[in-house]
Amino acid sequence: MQPGADALRPLPVEFFQRDVQQVAQELLGLWLVRRLPQGLVGGRIVEVEAYLGYGDPASHSYQGPNRKNASMFGPGGRAYVYPIHSRWCMNVVTDTGKVPWAVLIRALEPLLGVELMAQRRGTNHLRLLATGPARLCEALGIDRSLDGWNLTRGQRLWVAQGDGQRPSPEHIVRTPRIGVTAAQDELLRFVDISRETFLSGPRHLHRSRMPDPQLRMRTSVRK
Repeated sequence: MQPGADALRPLPVEFFQRDVQQVAQELLGLWLVRRLPQGLVGGRIVEVEAYLGYGDPASHSYQGPNRKNASMFGPGGRAYVYPIHSRWCMNVVTDTGKVPWAVLIRALEPLLGVELMAQRRGTNHLRLLATGPARLCEALGIDRSLDGWNLTRGQRLWVAQGDGQRPSPEHIVRTPRIGVTAAQDELLRFVDISRETFLSGPRHLHRSRMPDPQLRMRTSVRK
């Protein structure tokens, strides 16, 4: 069934112009939507990771701007797409351009254009369509051509309101990020454990406890 116009409505830029950890948590339950020539594909965001810019040695923006990471230094609400092992990963840039924050979209629950996503991925296994950042980019046709794309326009690629099925606070869990080589212990991965089928990474990570909100890595603005 084709979702209604409200479900596909893009979020306003103000949503993204906030602290990266707040945006990361509130992205859970929203939809990532991609318009391909064959139709719409996408799904519910169920897993994300926050990257804190200058204060975070695991962030691509830690050493400052360059040609490859320039999109991280733009305004909130843009896409940052980067290559990894000949595949692609997609981030949502947050804040207003003063701090190079970004949220990596790690996994989706497929909801839109599932058959097309399966064709692109070469598998009919629902769990394998968008579980992991490179898989979801392949399923949605996200590549470097979308780096810097304005996610608030509702064209080509955007974050949508979705169907309102947001996770309750007790279902949002913070864990260490996956696959980073620095700041490995920082609890900056956010998952919706009510959609555990579609989460990536080791299952034991999904059950880590939400830490005290005071235990946050300090974000910093470069003067």
